[in-house]
Amino acid sequence: MDSTVFMTTFGIIFLAELGDKTQLTAMALATRYPWKKVFIGIAAAFALLNLGAVLIGKLLFAVLPLFWIKLVSGGLFLFFGVTTLRAAGSADDEEEKRTSARGPVATSFVMILLAELGDKTQLVTTSLAAQYDSPLSVFTGSTLALWGVSILGIFLGRQLTRVVPLYVIHRVAGFLFLVFGALIIYQTFSSR
Repeated sequence: MDSTVFMTTFGIIFLAELGDKTQLTAMALATRYPWKKVFIGIAAAFALLNLGAVLIGKLLFAVLPLFWIKLVSGGLFLFFGVTTLRAAGSADDEEEKRTSARGPVATSFVMILLAELGDKTQLVTTSLAAQYDSPLSVFTGSTLALWGVSILGIFLGRQLTRVVPLYVIHRVAGFLFLVFGALIIYQTFSSR
């Protein structure tokens, strides 16, 4: 496992998910169900989503030249930076989602699976897997980051948003996406 790729993936994904709908969903579910069962459902959903993201990323890495992968990856980071910054100003409190009668594990699994399918962190995970020849590092870094953010959402989410406004967390994440996107594009063209 490549520790640099692991730490890079972990840091990017962790910061991107802070204050995101996933963390808020975890917090809401934990108010209704036992936290351990909520976490099991969330953890299983993220493991499945990240496995798919890494497999797609590795397929892209095998088919496309690295220059184009990095260029698209940098563009995605810039796009998510802009959209995250735009969303930082809006307070979109989502309506409480309909829950399943199957129990807390299934409810948590389905809610996270549907909320995160095609979400920015899944696309960033796909992009990182395409960029680096270390799928295990990307999968592990992304999955542990998402699990960590979910645990924070379950236990500390309410306290964090009392101290740091949600829009500040979103702005920091958006700014970091822009920085990473610009660096990737700069490195792509400077190494040519």
